[in-house]
Amino acid sequence: MGAWEENVRKVTPYTPGEQPKRQDIIKLNTNENPYPPAPGVGRVLEQFDPDELRLYPDPAAFSLKEALAETCQVKPEQVFVGVGSDDVLAMAFLAFFNSERPILFPDITYSFYPVWAEEFRIPYEARPLDENFRIVKEDYYGENGGVIFPNPNAPTGLAMGLEDVEDIIRHNPDAVVIVDEAYVDFGAESALPLVEKYENLLVVQTFSKSRSMAGMRIGFAVGSPKLIRYLEDVKYSFNSYTMSRLALKCGVEAVRDNAYFEETTARIRATREHAKRILGEMGFVCTDSMANFLFVTHPEYRAADLFQALKEAGIYVRYFAKPRIDDYLRITVGTDSQMEALYGFLRDYLSRRQK
Repeated sequence: MGAWEENVRKVTPYTPGEQPKRQDIIKLNTNENPYPPAPGVGRVLEQFDPDELRLYPDPAAFSLKEALAETCQVKPEQVFVGVGSDDVLAMAFLAFFNSERPILFPDITYSFYPVWAEEFRIPYEARPLDENFRIVKEDYYGENGGVIFPNPNAPTGLAMGLEDVEDIIRHNPDAVVIVDEAYVDFGAESALPLVEKYENLLVVQTFSKSRSMAGMRIGFAVGSPKLIRYLEDVKYSFNSYTMSRLALKCGVEAVRDNAYFEETTARIRATREHAKRILGEMGFVCTDSMANFLFVTHPEYRAADLFQALKEAGIYVRYFAKPRIDDYLRITVGTDSQMEALYGFLRDYLSRRQK
């Protein structure tokens, strides 16, 4: 090791879902929306003047904040935007988690949380989910340096009721509580109405799932004006121009088309509930997911074997070789035709293995 390497910050990075180069696949491994973005987004892309790219974008991203504020029924000064919710969350870790006390999050959850904590030298404790993969709200009482949890949780898909979410916030008046709502639009109740009541609450959402814009990278947070000002200070200490002109215009159009948003999320919810029934008939056990994915196990077949067999057949799902969940698969809800292909393969696989 060279002397210079002694001063390198070494971290274990987050591992994203595989992005296969093959074209002839069914991709159900990264929770992307199977439907295109709102039609207005397509019109922006068709009409966008490339000459705009020589100009810096609005550093305040006001047009997008204004559209989001209207949708979320808050003021623009209560909205923060970033390059995907990962960017927003990373800024929030830097801005709010600076106590010597550990921050708290579930042991089975979004695996970026411990990565950020280690990278930013933030002490943390992972609180175990119960035997049914539920968050135990009482585990988040008492002194801490901050709290973060997804609702619905990932990869389990299970959602907490708003009363329990508020109970955690109420028991943490001296710390910032972040509710990560990447999947909230598929069946859970948002904590956005609590923002006016709790100055220390930050609600984070994304355009990557329910608004079909994972490739555009847009995320946002809603909180008290004071919290948002602190977040903006951190953002501007890194980069004033985080949102491109094209992203801002596309984001505004996506937010404005609420009818399309409601239509596509309803289709995904319907497909998800149908999938729970079909997989259950095959002997799979599914959590009651409120997200755009399923978390499933089969008592007679190893998840690792199923994962590999599906991959060889060109159907990509997600497998986590981690304690407590290493016999589960996370399956993104695709189109009805994609899901039928999944069911067909699984029926054939189970039938062949039973012979």
